Amino acid sequence: MKVLVITYYWPPSGGSGVQRWLKTSKYLPQYGWEPVVYTPENPDVNSVDESLMKDVPADLTVIKRKITEPYGFYKVLTGKKKGEHLQANIISSPSGGSRSMLQKISMHIRANWFIPDPRCWWIKPSVRYLSRIIDGKGNADGGLHFDAVISTGPPHSMHLIAREIHKRFNIPWIADFRDPWTNIFYFKHLGLSAKSLRKHKSLERSVIAEADCVTVVSEQMKKEFSEGDFEAFKDKVHVIPNGYDPDDFDTQKNPELDKLYRSVSEMAEGKFLVVHTGLMPENANPDRFWKVLGEMAASDSPFKERLMIVTMGQTDASVKKDIAENGLEGNYSDLGYVSHSTSIAWQKRADILLLPLRKEKESKAILTGKFFEYLASGNNILAFGPTDGDLARELEKTGSGIICGFDDEDAIRYAFEKLCTPGTPTLQQTENRKKYSRASGAERFAGLLDQIKK
Repeated sequence: MKVLVITYYWPPSGGSGVQRWLKTSKYLPQYGWEPVVYTPENPDVNSVDESLMKDVPADLTVIKRKITEPYGFYKVLTGKKKGEHLQANIISSPSGGSRSMLQKISMHIRANWFIPDPRCWWIKPSVRYLSRIIDGKGNADGGLHFDAVISTGPPHSMHLIAREIHKRFNIPWIADFRDPWTNIFYFKHLGLSAKSLRKHKSLERSVIAEADCVTVVSEQMKKEFSEGDFEAFKDKVHVIPNGYDPDDFDTQKNPELDKLYRSVSEMAEGKFLVVHTGLMPENANPDRFWKVLGEMAASDSPFKERLMIVTMGQTDASVKKDIAENGLEGNYSDLGYVSHSTSIAWQKRADILLLPLRKEKESKAILTGKFFEYLASGNNILAFGPTDGDLARELEKTGSGIICGFDDEDAIRYAFEKLCTPGTPTLQQTENRKKYSRASGAERFAGLLDQIKK
């Protein structure tokens, strides 16, 4: 059976958005479903990671079509080069941050002219293109037959493409939400007009209402999609969390990882290693942690000598500033963008892995893909965010770390000191960790596909 997967993010695009369906597509065939991926040929993404291409199955069909995006005009206005990648969240700046007039204008245009998102220009061309493929017009062998379609967002334009294919051909449809739509943290900062907000809510409701099945990544997101205007559709909402691929962490199966891990271990020999991978914007900066760590280092010379802090990915300038102001500049290295395998090598070697959520109330519903990779490393996690959210519950269930409020210095100091002495997970915690393999997630998607297939 074939399933059409509509996704904006696909290798060689890097970052967290690509992992869910790259890995699910890898394991779905084990459960009787052959994915066919539809994705842009020229997406405007924050990072490129060619190493991810090795995870694309050799026999996987990937259909690509060019996309036109307004970000190209933004680059012209700001003097950026054609191939230069935009900073993540360039239009929706962090809370508390300042924006230039150009950024304010750009954000207003993005919010009110491009609904549901700047990839909306791809909706109609994609519907026409996929319809021709399915109809088989101009193809002597007839069209492609799909037993189901899956769209994954954000960007939520992918759902609107799938909605039209679902309507035209009566193909069963799963709408997969990796993040919320109107309830995502930055939505309130966009400056939406009342008319634009109504349009977003109307489109969001139509996707939830018309899809045969809705999948989300956390229990809190399920709750949000099961209350109020969505209550009538609560029975179709299912949680399939993100996960990790054990193959990514197996040095025996991955010679490149083995080499990278040896190199990282040499660089960090004798060091107490604190690592953060991925995006750390201004409103996820654990500023009180840097203060606590700086105080500990100042009062303990041997600890300061051993301490090594490494970030990789996109790290906001405020993070680097706070690290320096707390006397830790000599202990800190920022590697910038690295390959996924390099990131995993550092995770495997780390003594403590940092996982700050955003300083937003909506973070209660966030269970990032990074958490599951950290989980697979087997190393302790020090998280920052709501202590009653989904991440807090999973940290407790898996015995993988501790979460603290951003401003609670006493809790941060206690957590750090406790995590410096790793404990052994209980049998139940170990079993809970195993549930989050990507193969397990693919099996659950296959089960839902089996249920909705007509």
